[in-house]
Amino acid sequence: MTAPNSDDQTRRRTPGRLPTMRDVANHLGVSRQLVSLVLRDAPGPSAESKERILAAAAELGYRPHTSARLLREGRTRLIGAVFTMRNPFQVRFVERLHARAAAEGFGLALGPASHDGGVDEVISELIAERVEALVVFNPQPNVQTLEEASRLVPVVLLGEWTDAPFVDNIYVDEVGGLRAAIAHLRKLGHRRIAYVGGRDGSVGQGRAEAYRLAMDAEGLTAEVDVILSGFGEEDGATAARELLLRADLPTAVVCCGDQCAAGLLAVFARAGIDVPGRLSVVGFDDSYLASLSYHQLTSVHQDVEATVDAALAAVVDRTGGDTGERRVVATPTTLVVRHSTGPAKDETE
Repeated sequence: MTAPNSDDQTRRRTPGRLPTMRDVANHLGVSRQLVSLVLRDAPGPSAESKERILAAAAELGYRPHTSARLLREGRTRLIGAVFTMRNPFQVRFVERLHARAAAEGFGLALGPASHDGGVDEVISELIAERVEALVVFNPQPNVQTLEEASRLVPVVLLGEWTDAPFVDNIYVDEVGGLRAAIAHLRKLGHRRIAYVGGRDGSVGQGRAEAYRLAMDAEGLTAEVDVILSGFGEEDGATAARELLLRADLPTAVVCCGDQCAAGLLAVFARAGIDVPGRLSVVGFDDSYLASLSYHQLTSVHQDVEATVDAALAAVVDRTGGDTGERRVVATPTTLVVRHSTGPAKDETE
């Protein structure tokens, strides 16, 4: 029997369909079972058969059907990631987690959540995809689905501190970061240091409390000044307009996030407020926004790599059978000083 012409076989494959083991077998005129043995590196096939089949698989662009194999093993090796697309730090975390998880043999199932909610639905959809673990950024307080999910898979809560007993917790050292920010401004002579933030759930409230603790540590309790705001650009713009209505501006403003600070800076620029000559501004996250040439924003740096390290270590260990006490890890923060902070304006001017 004459073996089928390889060009004919290639033409007969459905356009856009990925090659299968049967395509490799038909290409060479051998059995699918023989191809399967070679591609699984099982004993039996001759050296010549292995060489021909591996060459044909490469020529056709064959790739193993990893999902099918994992399902046969009762695994998906998927990590579900719940995050906000508009948050630069969270997006960067997901990018790095995707690369690092692949090195550990895991894939990533993305669960973008909106600012308006929908976390319950996102978590339910990820569980339906049979993820083996969940990493979740800053859900709303008392997300019932999160506790229910923790009975099925390990859950790692990211971004904020929590005492919830059913999750591992990787949180940013906000207190240390804001203490560094306030101490930096204090050395520049600032006393009247306002804070823009405090809204958007427990993470907003927690960061505002960290500001208060930082002001206390510098002996500035009487100067605590919180302008309630969310984390977005428009939130920062609204806070800036509120400040401009005052008879006298503070000499420095610390914002809950870089996006908020960007909105604040834009409104101040349009109002002719010199930053940092008249007023210093500090952000939080040290995202790409902070280093833009037209911002050069002093910002509290969150460590993406440390967050990925801790989250992935928890996932790998938990999915590997670790049932020990829950993990609570504070990732470090540092202050990155740029051009948006300077000496306090002389109050006598």
